[in-house]
Amino acid sequence: MTSASPDLPLPDYDELSAGDLEHRIRSLSRGELTRLLEYEREHGARTPVVELLNARIAQLDAGSEPSPGGAAPETPGAGRHGSPVSPATEGQPVHPPPHGTPQTYARPKADKRH
Repeated sequence: MTSASPDLPLPDYDELSAGDLEHRIRSLSRGELTRLLEYEREHGARTPVVELLNARIAQLDAGSEPSPGGAAPETPGAGRHGSPVSPATEGQPVHPPPHGTPQTYARPKADKRH
């Protein structure tokens, strides 16, 4: 890819994926987003990026304010997609199997004599 123009609000813009841009553009003003949109249309014309920039401009036009952008939010102990669930935090099974588990032995369901 080509290197970004020095007057772009994000100096590493050309190296960012649409997912990375989603977090980085939150702090930009409408004018800065418009510059990025024009640059994208002239250089990469990546459809997801154009849609992302247009959506953020629409949010600002609807009254949203720029917020601290940056990298994706990190949650302590979270996995790649932000979920804190791991084998260490999973709960016990709600309905153990009828044949038992290593910790709980099987119990007969009822006396089956006819």
